[in-house]
Amino acid sequence: MSPQKALSLTIRDDETLRSAYMSWLEHGGLFVPTEQTYAMGQQVYLLVALPGEEERVPVDGEVVWITPPGASHRTAGIGVHFGADDRRLRERIEARLGGRPPARGTPSHTL
Repeated sequence: MSPQKALSLTIRDDETLRSAYMSWLEHGGLFVPTEQTYAMGQQVYLLVALPGEEERVPVDGEVVWITPPGASHRTAGIGVHFGADDRRLRERIEARLGGRPPARGTPSHTL
C-alpha cells in the first residue's frame, strides 16, 4: 500500500458540509475534492476545518470512494472514512447538520 498522504479540507458552509458528509460509513467520512491519484484503501491524514471554525481537526482515514477527474457531472475527489478515534469530528458534523433538512436539489458528491 502507498504511504500515507496529507490533505487539507476547509468547508465554508453547511450546505457544502452536507454534500460532502458520508453519514452511511461506520465512523462517518468526508468527500475531499482533489485531482491527485489515490487508491482504494489508501491511508490519508486529513486536516478538516468546519464552517466558521479556525481549528483544524486531524483525521487519520482511509480512501473508500474515488471520483476520477473527468467523471461526468461530478467533482473529482476521494471519500475518506474516518478512523474509530475520530468520533469527536463525526459528532460535531452531525450536530451541525442534524436539525436542518437539506435544501432542495442539494447534490451529494458521492451517493
